[in-house]
Amino acid sequence: MKSQKFSNLPDGNAIKDTCSKLSYVVKKTPVMTSDTLNKISGANLFFKCENFQKAGSFKFRGANSALLHLANEEAIHGVCTHSSGNHAQALSLAAKIRNIKAHIVMPRNAPEVKVDAVKSYGGLITFCEPTLEAREKTLEVIQKQTQAIFVHPYNDYRIMEGQAGCFYEFLQQTDQKPDYAVVPLGGGGLLSGTLLSARYFSENTKVIGAEPLNANDAWQSFQQKKFVPSVAPDTIADGLKTSLGSLTYPIIMNYVEDIITAREESIIHAMYMVWERMKIVIEPSAAVPLAAILEDPGRFAAKNVAVIFSGGNVNLKNLPWKSAEIE
Repeated sequence: MKSQKFSNLPDGNAIKDTCSKLSYVVKKTPVMTSDTLNKISGANLFFKCENFQKAGSFKFRGANSALLHLANEEAIHGVCTHSSGNHAQALSLAAKIRNIKAHIVMPRNAPEVKVDAVKSYGGLITFCEPTLEAREKTLEVIQKQTQAIFVHPYNDYRIMEGQAGCFYEFLQQTDQKPDYAVVPLGGGGLLSGTLLSARYFSENTKVIGAEPLNANDAWQSFQQKKFVPSVAPDTIADGLKTSLGSLTYPIIMNYVEDIITAREESIIHAMYMVWERMKIVIEPSAAVPLAAILEDPGRFAAKNVAVIFSGGNVNLKNLPWKSAEIE
């Protein structure tokens, strides 16, 4: 994948403006701390809790940002996407609020809880076979039939502009700028947005991407200095299985401090500790940054660390520690 020029990158004013315009619909999520997790990690951890965001994840910021940039004549036919997860839910709810249709292509094996959520937000679902090719071809048909505007889950500067609001908002809520920000990394929309906000508003904060060891395509890309796609990832963090995009890849490779990984057992354990100690619900993908920090505590010792809990959409009938040993 070739690096692209940054001529269309959102600037600081665009991020602040979008964050302000969306304040009527996007929740200002809390920043929480835990003395217990600080003691265990040896760091001063500040958790930005996007699990409390509408539709259950940070994706709601990006979805609304994308719709904010659509003129009425563009939005009249609605929006469309393919997704089996948080983006599908977020776009469906954002479209409902905008009073337009959201056409969602989902694989037949998508979790029932996520299908039900999309339906509850008014998303119009078309099912397809569980392959990327089938998703893209089905979406192409839907788009031709409806003339709906495609909203990519992450490979879109409008999406990144919305996701940048997460860390920008964090900076407004705390009285000191963190030494590090550790962010879940899948397709790279949230990490790209965080990198932009840090660059414009907290230039001394080092931003680190965290991904599962079993889905470490971005880590490989960073180490090899070339694009490595995600191939057959096998991780409980289902929201982080996606390859980097043509727009997110160059931003991340140019601006990220590092990319670190976490083992599956560490992800499950971190998720369990947050549920048990902080009494809040996070999904496996959201637990990856904490898991990665706990695998390398020396790096973050005595540092102020912002950790983004990306979401809290969990199938409560299939919790990972039912079959895992928790110490």
